[in-house]
Amino acid sequence: MRIGDAAAAAGTTPRALRFYEERGLLDPPPRTPAGQRRYGPQDVARVRVIRELLALGLTVEDLRGIADRIQLLVEDPQRRCGDGEPGSAGSAVVARRLAEIDAEIDRLTVLRARLARRTGRERAL
Repeated sequence: MRIGDAAAAAGTTPRALRFYEERGLLDPPPRTPAGQRRYGPQDVARVRVIRELLALGLTVEDLRGIADRIQLLVEDPQRRCGDGEPGSAGSAVVARRLAEIDAEIDRLTVLRARLARRTGRERAL
């Protein structure tokens, strides 16, 4: 399928597919004699996994570090993102991102409490 069809099937845009390809998250697809990219169902499945991981809070840079492991999630959608050896790259990326999210939650909780005290709108959390 052509890039527009593949993007629509994956729920994204052609620009995103080119971006994922540039960043090494998606292998360059074969091209037609006219130079158009041709995508298959596996490419669409991979883009869906990439989009899911991005929606979960991982960054493109996080995914670049584990790009070779994305295919494992394409092949087994029930697989957990951090599955594998405790010291594996995938586990380290997930652990780091969870720590960043926890730190941001803590920062926002403190900020919320300060603002609530300052404005007299305290309430139990």
